[in-house]
Amino acid sequence: MSAASLYRRHRVAIQGVAVLLLALLGFAALHALLSEVRWRDVRHAISAVSAWQLVAAVLLTAASYLMLTFYDVLALRIVGKPLPYRTAALASLTSYTLSHNFGFALLTGGSARYRVYSAAGLETPDIVRVIATASVTFWAGIFVMAGVALSVHGGRLDLAGLAIPGAVQRGLGLVILAAALAVLCLLRGGNHEVRVLRWRFNLPGRTQALAQIAISALDLAAASAALLVLVPGASAGQFPIFFLGYALAIIAALVTHVPGGVGVFEAVIIAVMPGVEPSHILAALILYRVVYYILPLIVAAAMLAIHERRRLRQPLATAMGAMQMALGGLAPTVLSALVFVGGVVLLVSGSLPAIPHRLRALHAFAPLPFIEASHIAASLAGTALLLIAPGLYRRLDAAFHLCRALLVAGAIFSLAKGVDYEEAAILLVIAGLLQLSHGAFYRKTALTSAIGSARSLMSVLLAVGLATWIGFFAFKHVDYQSEMWWHFAWKGDASRFLRASFGSAVVLLCVVIWHWFGHARPPRADPVAADGELPGAALAQSNRTDALLAYTGDKRFLRSASGDAVVMYQVQGQSWIVMGDPVGPREQWGELLWQLREMVDAAQGRLLLYQISTDALPIAIDLGLQLAKYGEEARVDLAAFTMDGPDMKSLRHADRRAAREGAEFAIVPAHAMDTILPELRAVSDAWLAAKGQSEKSFSVGRFDPAYLGRFDCAVVRAGGRIVAFANIWATENREELSVDLMRHLDDMPYGTMDYLFVRLMQWGKGQGYRWFNLGMAPLSGIESRRLAPVWARIGGLLYRHGDAFYGFEGLRAYKEKFGPVWSPRYIAGPHGLGLARGMIDLQTLIGGGKRSAARRLRLVA
Repeated sequence: MSAASLYRRHRVAIQGVAVLLLALLGFAALHALLSEVRWRDVRHAISAVSAWQLVAAVLLTAASYLMLTFYDVLALRIVGKPLPYRTAALASLTSYTLSHNFGFALLTGGSARYRVYSAAGLETPDIVRVIATASVTFWAGIFVMAGVALSVHGGRLDLAGLAIPGAVQRGLGLVILAAALAVLCLLRGGNHEVRVLRWRFNLPGRTQALAQIAISALDLAAASAALLVLVPGASAGQFPIFFLGYALAIIAALVTHVPGGVGVFEAVIIAVMPGVEPSHILAALILYRVVYYILPLIVAAAMLAIHERRRLRQPLATAMGAMQMALGGLAPTVLSALVFVGGVVLLVSGSLPAIPHRLRALHAFAPLPFIEASHIAASLAGTALLLIAPGLYRRLDAAFHLCRALLVAGAIFSLAKGVDYEEAAILLVIAGLLQLSHGAFYRKTALTSAIGSARSLMSVLLAVGLATWIGFFAFKHVDYQSEMWWHFAWKGDASRFLRASFGSAVVLLCVVIWHWFGHARPPRADPVAADGELPGAALAQSNRTDALLAYTGDKRFLRSASGDAVVMYQVQGQSWIVMGDPVGPREQWGELLWQLREMVDAAQGRLLLYQISTDALPIAIDLGLQLAKYGEEARVDLAAFTMDGPDMKSLRHADRRAAREGAEFAIVPAHAMDTILPELRAVSDAWLAAKGQSEKSFSVGRFDPAYLGRFDCAVVRAGGRIVAFANIWATENREELSVDLMRHLDDMPYGTMDYLFVRLMQWGKGQGYRWFNLGMAPLSGIESRRLAPVWARIGGLLYRHGDAFYGFEGLRAYKEKFGPVWSPRYIAGPHGLGLARGMIDLQTLIGGGKRSAARRLRLVA
């Protein structure tokens, strides 16, 4: 196996190990730089920070995040897709809040941008251009600001022991500024497009480029100043040299991809500031993490949680807007990140010594064993929060209940182990924000399913490693001995840290082993079609007749643990194609589709959801799929159906004429189908020959005696022979009635099919059915406006001018005669070319691409 193929196969593991090694190097460098610093020095430095310094840092942070919103505003203008400020600001703030805290900007911040911009109507290439343009804005500001700082700084520059004379640094700064000026001169007055590989990008005009530099410079100046004002004794004159160190730290954090730059950012800042007391810089860095990273995350989570609460109370028609769904999808993402931070807070607190006077106050009424148990319990709760937080992103109800309970328990343990009311308040705030959005976590699942995937374990390991390093730093003066493990005393902070770290390590080891061995499952059986193995429990609860496509014998089934819900799908090429909405209780849909999504990812395939309703749209968005309207479905309200009125004139005429010409309608029950199957076969063969078609599959039934024998059949006879038939689909709860296979002879009486539908609807009304489903009108209702997506414009063109191929408008006009209620249906699939490839596989599948598989299934039956 070549190195390239080995990397592709184990890419995630290799990248994870590389990031963890870089993080360990950062911690090692930080440990060496702080070898002479004690925790009490850092604590005193934190206490020395005044209120005005904190206020100034908060205001500068707000200014920085305000500038960040203009990154996207300007990028959207450069790519020619301007959007309202509130949309650009939402995308920018959520993107940068997540990427600042967790790194992997393309994965965390990029997914947030995609969710907002795709909901606002931007296509994938445009979103990629926006992200790339925003990145160019950031780097332009970094280099220009570094050039300015090098040019104005007069003294010698020391960077981690490397001395750069003043003349050299000024020359370097001028070269950087000259290069920036040359690029500006090369740019034209307006936008123009360049091509890089298969992507097209818009270059900004000179004015836009200057705006990019100005916005980024203001952002970086405010962000770095927010850190500088927190350093005790720092002055404005130190800003040029300080900014150079800050820029270098930012670049190092981005290049290493360590989540949040933890360890790497701090090590670089301390290394390039040799003239400042390290304990003062470390104190400022700790406060900076709280002010610039955690505080904006809490604010973003609060805003989204409040919005989610309001959205869940809105009527469905109001809440199903694309931007509303995008906002609703961001809330679980940000809350998941915030709960993860809560877990880190508990672990870090457990690694630090207790505040002496608080512990003495607790000593007055709480026994030592209670303190010891609370300390280790808090650390274990923090570890559990780290592991379970990713389940919130998937909207799992088990993750919600566990995280809420752990946050409250962690707050109680924080008070019980040392009256740490600050962290208890943080945890209760997070729990409150989680409670505000409780309706968003609706996916029923087992408790073990809420634990994060193998991908998330890297961040968990890094967080536990950070807490462990902090503990060893805080207790570096302690002479470690084996007796410390079972040493219990009021001043035994180091012993408590060791026991808590060991407990967290054991929990992590158990989870890693569970992921390693617990995911070994026997391969799923191939699709089954035997009666006893079909999803009968789910079908019995269905409100929709298209669930009966399960009986066609050409589908695979993914069942819920209870067996009450099922997803019907088939694999064609690399595409895993789901037919319609999941069948069964709606609260189980999300978990089923996520399970399928993970199966698709493991098989390196692509997921396509075909003909889903608006009920499944939020889940499709959460899955990261692109939505495209496929058409509209017609349903007739049987309680209101009548043949009276001017709108039914054509139907009355067809019905009466067919009856005059000898048409007779009848329902043949399923148990009597054997007696008419030969006659139905003759009608079917004649219909296929006349249409020049072959049997279809997957989305419709086919003439199969085993399949047709399951259902009652509506037939029309003329002169004693069957001239038309349709097998009847009916839900057990009489919610819906429909037909699937419709075939007829060319010499049938005039209006026979209208006659069949009218009589069947009248029969269904008499039997107490609520709706009659007339099926889809493909491409109907698609807006093909100038600014609509490419799929919509092509679909609208085919609908208006494609009668030679299919008769789209004619099909809708025919169904419109029955006075139906129209509801939209969608396709959800991968972005870009993946959707087109999935559609090709879909047409192959419907055209009979899986006939051999279907035949195998019928042999099993």
